[in-house]
Amino acid sequence: MSPGFGVYVHWPFCAAKCPYCDFNSHVRHRAPDQVRFANALAREIRTTAKRAPGMKVDSIFLGGGTPSLMDPATVAVVLDTIADVWTVTGDAEITMEANPSSVEAARFAGYRAAGVNRLSLGVQALSDTDLRLLGRLHDVKKALAAIEIARATFPRLSFDLIYARPGQSVADWERELGTALGYTCDHLSLYQLTIEEGTPFFDLHARGKLQTPDPDLAADLYAATLAVTAAHGLPAYEISNHAAPGAECRHNLVYWRYGAYAGIGPGAHGRLDLTDGRHATVTERHPETWLDAVEARGDGLVEDVVLTVEEATDEFLLMGLRLAEGIDLARYEALSGRPLNPRRLADLVGYGLVSEGPGRRVRATPQGFAVLDAVVADLAA
Repeated sequence: MSPGFGVYVHWPFCAAKCPYCDFNSHVRHRAPDQVRFANALAREIRTTAKRAPGMKVDSIFLGGGTPSLMDPATVAVVLDTIADVWTVTGDAEITMEANPSSVEAARFAGYRAAGVNRLSLGVQALSDTDLRLLGRLHDVKKALAAIEIARATFPRLSFDLIYARPGQSVADWERELGTALGYTCDHLSLYQLTIEEGTPFFDLHARGKLQTPDPDLAADLYAATLAVTAAHGLPAYEISNHAAPGAECRHNLVYWRYGAYAGIGPGAHGRLDLTDGRHATVTERHPETWLDAVEARGDGLVEDVVLTVEEATDEFLLMGLRLAEGIDLARYEALSGRPLNPRRLADLVGYGLVSEGPGRRVRATPQGFAVLDAVVADLAA
C-alpha cells in the first residue's frame, strides 16, 4: 500500500503554555499579525512545492500550538495555496487540532467552510480537578459542549485524553474512558503522561511535588486502555491511537508508514523524497525568526540533510513498528539492501515481543509495544 504524501502546517501560538508540554508553542501577549503569518506560510508552501513538484496530497494536518487560534481566513489561505501548488485528492483528509474553549468552538463553522473535514480536539481529561492540574483553560462542561458542536460540524472527529495522571487508578481511568467513548465519533488519541525535561512538570517531579504512577500501574493503565477501546469497537491501530475500522488518521499513517511529507511553519519537520534521496528538513522554531527568514528567502529551513540508508531504515523500523499492522519485510529490504537479522528476529519472536504474519509482515505484540525502543534497537543492530 502507498503511504501517500502529506503536508504538515505548524501554528506555534497558544493562549497559555501547559505545564506538561514540550512542543514548539509560544504565548504572545499581543496577537500575532495573522495576515503576515498567512502570507509567510503560503510562501514557504510555494518554495517547498518548487523542490517537490507534482505531488498528490492525500492529507493535510494543521497542528500546533493551537491552530484553532487561527482566523478561518488564515486557514483558507493555507489550504488554497496547497491546492494551488499541488494536487489535493478529492478524498483528502484535512485535519485541524483545536482546543475546546467556547471562543474556539465558535470558529468551527468557519474552519469547515475553509475546507477542514476532520477535527482533533484537545480535551485531555474529563475531570475538572485534573484539567486544572494540566493547566487547561477549559472545564468538562465546555469540553463536552465543544464535542457536540464539532460532531455537528465536521464529518470526522477525534479527541485526545491523557492518562497516568497523578493519583489516577485503573478504575478511575476505565470510567473516564467509558464516558469518552460515549461521545467520540470514530477516533481517540490516548497518551500516557510523560515528564519532559524543560517543562514545569519536570521541575515539580524532580522536587517530589508531582507523583506519577509506578511502572506496574502504568502498565495496568495501558492494558486497560487497550481492553476498553477494543470492547467499544475502537481498537488500537497504533500505540496511542484507537479508531473504528477505516477511521484511522490518514495523516499520521503517512508518518508511520514512512511516507513523504512537507513540514511548513515554525519548528516543522519534513521528509521529502527528492532526486538525490530522502531529505530530513527542520524549520526555525522561533516564530518571528522563522517569519523574517521566510520573508527574506522564501523558507525557514535550518536543517536540510539527506538521510543515509542506515538512518532511513532505522526510521522506517521505529515508525512502522508503532502500528498494529507492523512493517512489510520486502519494503525494509528494498530500503536497506539487506534482510533483517534472522537470529535477532527469531529471538524477539521467541520472547513474545514481535510476531511474523502473512504477507511477510513483522508486528510488535502488546508486550513488545511496552518496550518498543528496545525492540527497534535490537532489530536495527
